Amino acid sequence: MSIPQRATDSLEKTKISKTSIQKTKQLFSYIHPYKWYFIAGMLCLIFSSTTVMAFPKSIGLLVDASLGKATGMIQSRSQVAMLLLSIITLQSIFSFSRIWFFTQVNERALANLRRDLYNKMICLPIPFFEEKRVGELNSRITSDVAALQDTLSLTLAEFFRQTTTLIIGIGLLFYRSVHLTMIMLLSFPVIIILAIFFGRFIRNNSKKTQDALADANIIVNETFQNVNIVKAYTNEGFESNRYNKGILKSMNLGLQGGIYRGAFISFIIFALFGSFIFVLWKGSGLVELNTLTNGKEGISLGALIEFLMYTLFIGGSLAGMSDTFTRLLKSIGASERIVDILNTAPETDTEDFKKTKQEGAITFKDVSFNYPSRPDVTVLKEMNFSIQPGEKIALVGPSGAGKSTIIQLLLNFYKANTGNILLDGKDINNLSTKDIRSNMAIVPQEVMLFGGSIRENILYGNIHATEEEVLNAARKANILEFINRFPQGLDTIVGERGIKLSGGQRQRIAIARAILKDPAILLLDEATSALDAESEKLVQEALDSLMEGRTSIIVAHRLSTIRNVDKIMVINHGNIAEEGNHLELSNKTDGLYNHLLKLQYQLN
Repeated sequence: MSIPQRATDSLEKTKISKTSIQKTKQLFSYIHPYKWYFIAGMLCLIFSSTTVMAFPKSIGLLVDASLGKATGMIQSRSQVAMLLLSIITLQSIFSFSRIWFFTQVNERALANLRRDLYNKMICLPIPFFEEKRVGELNSRITSDVAALQDTLSLTLAEFFRQTTTLIIGIGLLFYRSVHLTMIMLLSFPVIIILAIFFGRFIRNNSKKTQDALADANIIVNETFQNVNIVKAYTNEGFESNRYNKGILKSMNLGLQGGIYRGAFISFIIFALFGSFIFVLWKGSGLVELNTLTNGKEGISLGALIEFLMYTLFIGGSLAGMSDTFTRLLKSIGASERIVDILNTAPETDTEDFKKTKQEGAITFKDVSFNYPSRPDVTVLKEMNFSIQPGEKIALVGPSGAGKSTIIQLLLNFYKANTGNILLDGKDINNLSTKDIRSNMAIVPQEVMLFGGSIRENILYGNIHATEEEVLNAARKANILEFINRFPQGLDTIVGERGIKLSGGQRQRIAIARAILKDPAILLLDEATSALDAESEKLVQEALDSLMEGRTSIIVAHRLSTIRNVDKIMVINHGNIAEEGNHLELSNKTDGLYNHLLKLQYQLN
């Protein structure tokens, strides 16, 4: 496991522009409900910064008081000690209050941001998820939001504190000694320039290390997700070697980075302490001059210590400002990506809709379509057909002919490029997407179950269903027998993606889920493909009962399962090549359906 790093370490910086600032400002609206917490935190920060600047002055007073050279109202060591105790007490109170107030702002604002970001993502159309990888979307909610964890308040506040410390500190240094301040300031630019150069070099190496580690982690994800294939082909050693190479590459880059970081830290130590020693040497000469002239020239020892402490404060602020500014730039990049998602147009539905019971009539009028990710490939070409309510229609044809695309369009996952799709005589584009889908149920070819219980997976068809309705759906799908064999029954955990169940069991749970939804239109995309002969018989009986009185569209390659449908449409190259029942089409000796039927007989 890699050493944890800041969430921003793996993110790219972005250039500040008018657009990026506007997008970042949009996220600050999440702070607005907690503005009084934020204002209180800023006040505590100002008081804390002001209080801490009195610390070097007090140390100088303590030294001068111990030497009997103190002037002004505070001259004894006891008085200085009480002053220092008061400063520390106030600093502690302000620091605690600052952190508490900003934590309130951070946690509440980010919880709202994560909620809105997920709510927006889950409502975005299918093409959005085709363009984005799941890992990338997960990164938006985790890494990008984490990058904003401190930026919305803490990082900005820290940048403000460092700037305040720098301005006030330099002013106090000039007040104390113009000569020493000029010496100190002349050494800082060289250190800063070299630090920026080293820092950029180290960040590039760090990015390469993270990329190498990410490549190694991809191997872990792929092999664990396909562990059955790995073991079936006895490629454990091959995958181990692949992972070892990735880890070795990451390790070598990390070791190289360690050399760079060591050199960088050594340079900073030498440069900072070298300039500090030089200032101390010059200052000691002024202290000596002060002693020789009885305080008429030079500076006192306490003043020198005060000056050196202010120098350390300023050096710390300068060192921190570079890192803080880098985090701000990276956070701006993260905020741009988040705002882009928040501003993406969702599917045009409201949360509260009234379900309209559909009869199930379907009409395609000159429908043409190509997937957004493949604009050069026309999947459907001016397709026309009609399905009456309650009809059972089978779609057959070669792979890639467009069968599953028809189901995708009916579910309104995509919009047709040209033509019209009508449900009960109404254009699908004029209907509520949720209303359309609430009247449909789909049993896909590859069933993906959620990692909870069997009960929860069945309830996904109707989350308000009663226990009796769940049991009835399970009974109709012929799954009660194997469910009752489990000690936990319906509460049996299926595991990630349903891995604890067989393919046939997963398929039948998906059918139970569809039964529970009680749809007007039933979509079966190779619903029996994963079943053995015995399970197929049981499920086919359940499907026959379920399809009774409903409009049913069955995508099938196994032609034996569609003999009793009302109509078979043979799809080829995006067109309806043939249409009729099983007997009619099988008698066409030169037809595509007859050809497919013969191929299956040969395979069997």
